[in-house]
Amino acid sequence: MEHRQLAEQLLLALGELVVGPVHDGSQGLVAVVGPVTGGKEAEPVLQACGELGNGGAGQPGGGWLYEHGALFGPLIDNQSEYWRLVTGGFLHDYHLPFGILHIGFNMYILYYLGTLLEPAIGRFRFLALYMTSLLCGSFGALLITPDSPTVGASGAVFGLMGGAVIVMRARGMDPWRSPIAGLIVINLLFSFTWGGISIGGHIGGLIGGAVAALALIEVGERPGLATVGYVFCALLAFAAVAGSLAVAGGSGLSG
Repeated sequence: MEHRQLAEQLLLALGELVVGPVHDGSQGLVAVVGPVTGGKEAEPVLQACGELGNGGAGQPGGGWLYEHGALFGPLIDNQSEYWRLVTGGFLHDYHLPFGILHIGFNMYILYYLGTLLEPAIGRFRFLALYMTSLLCGSFGALLITPDSPTVGASGAVFGLMGGAVIVMRARGMDPWRSPIAGLIVINLLFSFTWGGISIGGHIGGLIGGAVAALALIEVGERPGLATVGYVFCALLAFAAVAGSLAVAGGSGLSG
């Protein structure tokens, strides 16, 4: 199957799922998906699966990976489970049919953007961009809906799309005439019109990725300023973590 056809079929799946309690026991599995950087590309891999079962984070009956890894403000605030800021971005709901499409699309986009970005900016800049986007996405999700358990790599994926726009501009290309711009626009529309999608996670990741790329490319690629780009990403990631901790115990902007 051609890439374009695959992308069209999976396009609707892009969304950082906000997963709450279920009542019919049909939610299937959680899958952990992350990038593996190589010399020339970043390939997403299915790293682990675990039973999700009934219930949500902090509720009896949920699977171990979900209960201990999903992004969930009350447990971050009350139980100091800070690792959720990262692990939530490596977990995906796996129930049919949406879960499979969600994972599949995120894997495809990570591969697609990885083959473009990693050779263009280098392995370490790519990793800095990815992790900064992930943490900014976690902050965005907690800012809007801290009490909704959230899983998905889509915040980081949106960050890579935002970063790709910055890289293309820096290389003298028009990003608005590329498929990247269309992906961003279409998926922002889905973010605001479909239920069960973490709007904050998407917007936070997109903004964080674009700002991180500005630091890494527009500043970091200048002679003698490579370290400045990494330092700025570290500061941005730190600010995202600090902001996440500050809002994790709140009611969120949607409340």
